[in-house]
Amino acid sequence: MDHFSISSRRSPVYATRGMVAASQPLAVSAGLEILSKGGNAADAAVAVAAALNVTEPTSTGLGGDAFALYYDAATRHVSALNGSGRAPHSLTLERLAREGYKDKLPSFHPYNVTVPGACAMWCDLNGRLGRLPLTQILAPAIRLAEEGFPVSPITSWHWQRAAQGQLAKAVNGSELTIEGRGPNPGEIFCNPGLARTLKTIAKGGKKAFYEGEIAEAIVSILKEAVGCMEMEDLAAHQSPWEAPISVVYRGLRVWECPPNGQGLAALLALNLLEKYDLSILPPLSPQRVHLEIEALRIAFADARWFVSDPAFSPIPLEDLLSSAYADERRRGISPQYALPDHLHGFPASGHDTVYFCVVDGEGNACSFINSNYMGFGTGIVPRGWGFSLQNRGANFSLDPTHPNHLEPGKRPYHTIIPALATHANDNSLFGPFGVMGGFMQPQGHVQVLTRMLDNALDPQAALDLPRFCIDVEKDNSSVSLEEGIPAETTSTLEAMRHPVEIVSGINRAIFGRGQVILRDPVTGVLCAGSDPRADGCAMGI
Repeated sequence: MDHFSISSRRSPVYATRGMVAASQPLAVSAGLEILSKGGNAADAAVAVAAALNVTEPTSTGLGGDAFALYYDAATRHVSALNGSGRAPHSLTLERLAREGYKDKLPSFHPYNVTVPGACAMWCDLNGRLGRLPLTQILAPAIRLAEEGFPVSPITSWHWQRAAQGQLAKAVNGSELTIEGRGPNPGEIFCNPGLARTLKTIAKGGKKAFYEGEIAEAIVSILKEAVGCMEMEDLAAHQSPWEAPISVVYRGLRVWECPPNGQGLAALLALNLLEKYDLSILPPLSPQRVHLEIEALRIAFADARWFVSDPAFSPIPLEDLLSSAYADERRRGISPQYALPDHLHGFPASGHDTVYFCVVDGEGNACSFINSNYMGFGTGIVPRGWGFSLQNRGANFSLDPTHPNHLEPGKRPYHTIIPALATHANDNSLFGPFGVMGGFMQPQGHVQVLTRMLDNALDPQAALDLPRFCIDVEKDNSSVSLEEGIPAETTSTLEAMRHPVEIVSGINRAIFGRGQVILRDPVTGVLCAGSDPRADGCAMGI
């Protein structure tokens, strides 16, 4: 894998009766199976999420969180479902300070385990919008877990790395290995514990996860790991339906989930770019890349301050997303140079994930993202249940003056974000899209969308092009450029004072893995692309 190449020779995929795009072919197959049995986009999305938990546990699972945007073709309404979990009620800044943690917790510390929100989110999405029972929807994933599946190459690489990392160090992490190692490409992996979990949920719904044997196993393993989650934390979990946030860009209304997710960053950047004519700038030209970098740096300066749990810290969303605020913040973009140290503004009133999407034959669409965070999360595995527990709490600030500081029962800043676009004039579906990968996600949304809208690229071509990634956590200035970006662009960006680094091979995973499905509003024809940086594909029926 040292010379891993991800150049693509793919064509976009077309279909009319339904489409699934995901990072793992067997998960795509699970979604298509449910569509072919009469399920809609919500049903198929849950089937894909469950199958990805089996086939790509390096990125996602029932021990993590999930978010979804759903487009209802009959009403042309977009709804958002927040499947993120909260911090344990006994975890406080004071407790951490007493134990010597004043600045930051280690990434894989058991205190970073927030309540897993994925299971409730799957059940709530199916319960409100689906047509088929969970027993039928989860059947493909159960079959894969029981009978085993051949592991895909990129998943194998990340699995082997994790087997030497957090899985080797975490309590019971070895349950997700083969005698302490990750499976090889093409090697069959069976997960009877996860099959047991999925069967339990299929029979008993979310209550079976949050109040029964599974919850007891989560609490027990965390006590063993010296964590602090209790049964009451799990039983109190809810996944609220929320009003999505949006802006209009090039005649499309672009939808994101509201905070505590970072979709706000993508919308802020699109608002800044709206006044530039990007159509005259090739996607990989230095001026185009410079403008997108600077817009995203300003967007992240705001998002990293304002994005938090709105139940604890009110967020001035209307002002942040206003054209007046965009005009003000756009003054911070120089066409010639990268400007240093963008700070958050003052509105007037105040690595590892799976992204996939589904559109059914009626035009319903689901944009869905599910994550453990940092691969297998903490790597802690409840004994006998076959999934690892997330470390999403690592995104809390330990600064008591920051809106996103840790508090009991609070949801952290969340990196995982699905996106969806509709035509602004009539709210007909344009399509669901997304790019997974930590703080790369808003950057991927902006780059892929502008390439489709400003340069008329099809979904596959937009995903194939090399991308850039700002190191938001380090300094919000350093920029990784994917191998394939022209040398002239690289040298010009350096002259414009951007600290840049070329990234190649398997390390190109930092640029995320995207999926896109577009729908023609006249013919109903679906057109999809799947990221070559992953093992997956797009397929239709």
